[in-house]
Amino acid sequence: MISLEAAASSPRTAQTPQLYIGTSGWHYPHWQGTFYPERMKRNEWLAYYATQFDCIEINNSFYRLPTAEQVARWAAQTDDSFRFALKAPQSITHRRKLRNCEQIVEQFLQVAGVLDARRGPLLFQLPPRWHANPARLDTFLSLIPPDVRCTVEPRDTSWFCDEVYAVLRERGAALCVYDLAEFEAPHIATADFVYVRLHGPKIAYHGNYHHLTLRRWARDIAQWQRQSKDVYVFFDNDEAAYAPRNARQLLKLCATAPAER
Repeated sequence: MISLEAAASSPRTAQTPQLYIGTSGWHYPHWQGTFYPERMKRNEWLAYYATQFDCIEINNSFYRLPTAEQVARWAAQTDDSFRFALKAPQSITHRRKLRNCEQIVEQFLQVAGVLDARRGPLLFQLPPRWHANPARLDTFLSLIPPDVRCTVEPRDTSWFCDEVYAVLRERGAALCVYDLAEFEAPHIATADFVYVRLHGPKIAYHGNYHHLTLRRWARDIAQWQRQSKDVYVFFDNDEAAYAPRNARQLLKLCATAPAER
């Protein structure tokens, strides 16, 4: 594993800040022969992935919540230091827009709980063109136990405001830092961890990040860690296996002393 140091998913104090870098998903047939060995069976991909990275973001849970049994099978293919970040179902974020979804949230938390120590942050990606609603966000986040890390990824710029930041800080939730189609969210840390999603340098899910861009992210990560914050980074540019390539490059840059970058 490439983990800088094994860590629990719940908030911690007086410990070395943790860094987790991986990709958004692993089940990409077009990665075979570039990231995965040519003749490797698909049911061996996750176990192989877990030898290269120490975390993964699950995107398919946005469309269909996995069963507890399925999540347990995933966990069994990794060691205790591995982290799974689960994306919340669209029924919570897009259909109900964080309202009247207590039962679905409970189901989501139960499934995520199967991961135990391997549970990373829960991702709530908000729909585009939905204007900021800090009061509803606050009510919704009250449903999440304080020992469960969660991050919110707004897709409407109205959410980038002090009222929303205050809610996130009060609830211990992280504002997701992300780039998408040449837009970059504010680098504002609202929790004891930072969650970064890199969707592609220019076009969503496409393209290879330039070395200088990755160096800038490495400097930002170093700064967050100096503030004693854990950092999770997931590459979502799955085209041509750029995501694992860029994740490896960023890992190497982050292993270099800041003064040398």
